[in-house]
Amino acid sequence: MTTDKILSVRGLDVRFNQDGAETRAVRGVSFDVGRGETVALVGESGSGKSVTALSTVQLLGDSARVSGSILYEGQEMVGAPEARLRKVRGNDISFIFQEPMTSLNPLHTLDKQLAESIELHQGLRGPAVEKRIIELLTQVGIRDPETRLKAYPHQLSGGQRQRVMIAIALANNPDLLIADEPTTALDVTIQAQILELLSELKRKQGLSLLFITHDLAIVRQIADRVCVMKDGEIVEHGPVAEIFERPSHPYTQMLLSAESTGTPAPVPGDAEVIAETENLRIWFPIQRGLLRRTVGHIKAVNDASLTVRAGETVGIVGESGSGKTTLALAIMKLIRSEGRIVFLGRQIGNLSQGQVRPLRGDMQIVFQDPYGSLSPRMTVAEIIAEGLGVHGIDKGADKRLLVAEIMGEVGLDPALMDRYPHEFSGGQRQRIAIARAMILRPKLLVLDEPTSALDMTVQVQIVKLLRELQQKYRLAYIFISHDLKVVRALSHKVMVMKQGDVVEAGPVDAIFDAPKSDYTRALMAAAFLKADA
Repeated sequence: MTTDKILSVRGLDVRFNQDGAETRAVRGVSFDVGRGETVALVGESGSGKSVTALSTVQLLGDSARVSGSILYEGQEMVGAPEARLRKVRGNDISFIFQEPMTSLNPLHTLDKQLAESIELHQGLRGPAVEKRIIELLTQVGIRDPETRLKAYPHQLSGGQRQRVMIAIALANNPDLLIADEPTTALDVTIQAQILELLSELKRKQGLSLLFITHDLAIVRQIADRVCVMKDGEIVEHGPVAEIFERPSHPYTQMLLSAESTGTPAPVPGDAEVIAETENLRIWFPIQRGLLRRTVGHIKAVNDASLTVRAGETVGIVGESGSGKTTLALAIMKLIRSEGRIVFLGRQIGNLSQGQVRPLRGDMQIVFQDPYGSLSPRMTVAEIIAEGLGVHGIDKGADKRLLVAEIMGEVGLDPALMDRYPHEFSGGQRQRIAIARAMILRPKLLVLDEPTSALDMTVQVQIVKLLRELQQKYRLAYIFISHDLKVVRALSHKVMVMKQGDVVEAGPVDAIFDAPKSDYTRALMAAAFLKADA
């Protein structure tokens, strides 16, 4: 690592003017990125990290007013002519974003998307472009790249899509790579692979890296220096070891202490069995030809058996595509399955949707992305109360009083019930989603990655809330997550899945402290490597 500066930011100030109202998103930010150095921008959602990064090449849109100085290789970027900015964007400074599915064009094959950048910036054509594409895909660890050229983004896994995004970012040999939450939505094993890949690329190519994240464990693993942001300002900065060992600002201290710990309340020995499955199988037929004959099956879940009691949490872990969510949806009779499903003592495996409908109020689900699962056209009161009308619960009752009561229980101000989802933070939206499920007083709650998109401090709050609700109402949880620290803090039992198979299951301490399968050991190593790095 050298000390000469490739990027120098001084007194950066960013204001947005929308509908006559001005928002100051970044306030007097200053930092440097040295050649071959990794600098991390850390903070919670809304702290100004991404706005700061996008300012480097003026990608903030017409509503932004940017002042201060941003020098890239001695050239001023603030107020620079568009021609100079176009030359720098994607050529000298490249971006990797959090969600590749929103960055990759779903209608174009991989070779077309990679070729676009290469042809635009390097002027290559024909076979030379294809050769460069194969080099890039090989470089980022895509196996058999020749067979992937005509694939579309939806045909790749999350980790593969992120590798393609990295390949596009590297296509023109940039000097500075800006990675904006590039691992947040990935499984722990894939996350470890992407971090290792970025470190290797940095080492081999001498890249400088500006890494944006809310996960301090990742910062400890990958960064040389760290800048902690809060409310648009850098409140603390310095070498990683120094910040982690001797944080001086209260906000940094709070971030470092924000980790889901502890254990859930024990389950009483006489706790009622809420749901159980035996030899559950979910196979999706592959049909081809004019007559749509079945030529094979996608074996999503094979022979899965579990039991969850009142007041108990069963955590289901595994990589994307392992069958976690499919299993939970089958238990709730939202997809077809074979095998035995018992809910509240009643065999429901062979029931029709009409026969299951009276039980729907007792089984509810909370999804990963509350913004995607809450209607933007409905107020919070309408969203939370909707299930009461659907299931005919508490007929004649004042629904606003019921909504106010449940909002208070999940830590939301009832006075905000007439606002819309976009007016709330990510953590508040997840509380709304929990309130929508809880107002029906269910017996079973399926939690599908409910904390993965949240800041660490908000994760801790949601885990605390879920524990309190479980203890108060003796709720049974099926908790699906790739964050093993949260799983350990919330679960009594754990089921480990891989490619549809249950590879290991048992009490949480036995699985975490003495895993028996190689796959479980690999998951644990990937999840807890960061904390030990």
